[in-house]
Amino acid sequence: MAFDRILLIEDDKALRRFLEEALRGWRYNVRPVGTLAEARDLLAQNGYDLILADQMLPDGRMQELLTELQTRPDRPMVIIMTGHASVESAVECMRLGALDYLVKPLSLDQIEVAIQKAETFSRLVQVNRVLSHEYDREVSGELIGNSAPMQQLRDFIAKVARTDATVLIQGESGTGKELIARAIYNQSPRANAPFIRVNCAAIPETLVESEFFGHEKGAFTGALTKREGRFELAHGGTLLLDEISEIPLNLQAKLLRVLQEREFERVGGHRTIKVDVRVIATTNRHLEDAVARGEFRADLYYRLNVMPVHVPPLRERREDIPLLAEHFLKIFARKHGTGAREISPAALALMQQYAWPGNVRELQNAIERAVILCGSNGVIEPVHLGALRPVESPHRPPSPLAVGSAMAGASPVPPTASTPSSGDSDRFPTLSELERDHILAALRRCNDNRTHAARILDISVRTLRNKLKEYGYSRAASREAASARPDSASA
Repeated sequence: MAFDRILLIEDDKALRRFLEEALRGWRYNVRPVGTLAEARDLLAQNGYDLILADQMLPDGRMQELLTELQTRPDRPMVIIMTGHASVESAVECMRLGALDYLVKPLSLDQIEVAIQKAETFSRLVQVNRVLSHEYDREVSGELIGNSAPMQQLRDFIAKVARTDATVLIQGESGTGKELIARAIYNQSPRANAPFIRVNCAAIPETLVESEFFGHEKGAFTGALTKREGRFELAHGGTLLLDEISEIPLNLQAKLLRVLQEREFERVGGHRTIKVDVRVIATTNRHLEDAVARGEFRADLYYRLNVMPVHVPPLRERREDIPLLAEHFLKIFARKHGTGAREISPAALALMQQYAWPGNVRELQNAIERAVILCGSNGVIEPVHLGALRPVESPHRPPSPLAVGSAMAGASPVPPTASTPSSGDSDRFPTLSELERDHILAALRRCNDNRTHAARILDISVRTLRNKLKEYGYSRAASREAASARPDSASA
C-alpha cells in the first residue's frame, strides 16, 4: 500500500528542498522540517506513515526520536540518512526500530527503493495483523469426494482459477463455500499474494464501510489511528466477501463502484486509492429473490454474478459421505488422541440415510463427537452419533403460512420435522429444528416484536431477521393467519 504522508527531517536546506521536490514528484504528501522539535510538534498533531530523517540534527540525534516513537500505537516507518555512518550507530538505529539506514551522499534511486521497501514491509505487517485474527473454520483445505457434482466443481475451479473473473459461490450453510474460494485462490496466479476474508454478516452495520475501505484518524468517534481496509490489504491478491447478501443496502452502491472502477476513498479521507483485487463472494441465500424483494441491488448482483457456481448440499452427493467421514475420523482421532480407528457398517449406513441439513459442517461435528465418545475398541457405532435418525426426504422449513399460524397460536399446523405425525412418532428433532422452534417461541412471547425477541435470545436483530427469512416467516403471513382464527373474528 502506498504511503499517504511522509515527514522529512533534514537540517540542510538545499538537500531538504531537493528531497521534498522529489517526493512530491512521486505523488507523496510530504511535510519538511529541519529540527527534532518541529518534528515532535507535527507528530503530536498528525499521523505519518514514514519518517525520512537525517541522523544528526541541530537539537539532537534521531535515536532520541526513535526511542519516543516506541510508545506510539501508530508508529511510522523510519528511514535514517547519515553522513557520519558507523557500524555502532547503524546497529543502534535498527535496534530502536529504524527500517533502513542510508549513507550520504544519496541518489534518488536509493531513496525510491528504500521507500518502496518500506511500503512493502508496512503492507505485510498489516496483512499479517489481519490474518493473525482470522479463525479458519475448515478442518482441512482439501476438496473431498469423487461424486459427479464434486468432479464438476473441480473442473469449474480449474477453469476459473487462472482468470481474474469475479466468482459468486452459492450454497447452503455448511457446504464448504469458503473452501471452494480458497481452492480457487490456491490455483490462481495470485496464490503468493494475500488472501483476505471478511465476514459481512459478522460486522456491525455502522462499521462495515470502515472494515471494507479503512478510515482516517479522527474520521469518527474511536478512530484514534489511521486504518487500512480489507480491499487495501488484499491489493495484488484475493478478497473473499463471505455472506455478501448481508451487506447493508446503503453500502452496496459503494461496493459496486469498487468492483467497477477498482478505486475508493477511506472513511474521512479524500485521496482516491486504486487497488488490484480479485473478488470472490459467497452467500447461502438466493440473491435473485433478494433482488426481487428490493433487498439487494440488481446491478451489484450482475456485477458479482460473472462466474456463478452452486455448491451441492451433502444430501445430493451421498456417495462422498464415507470418504468425508473417514477423513474427519483421522483428523479428530489425532487431534484428541483417542483410539478411534474405524466406522462400523451400521453407523455408516445411518450416516448415508440421514439428510444432513447442516451439510459437511454437521457431518464434521458428528464425527468429532463420535471420536470422543467411541469405546475402547475404537469403532464408531450408531449410538456414538447422537440424535441422527434416518429420514426419507431432506429437511425443509415450513411455509410462511404454517409458521404464521404457529406464531398466532392457530391450531394445529401441518406436521413438520419438529411436530411428528402419528406415522412418525419416534422422529427426533435435529438441532436446527429445535433452534427454529425456540426462535419462534421467543417471537410469540414478545408478540412478534423482533427487537425484544432478539434481546431475550441474546442475538442481533440482523441474525434474527436472517433466521426468519430462512424459515420463510413474514409478518404478513402471521397477521393473515391470526385474522383467520375464529376467536379473532368474533372479537
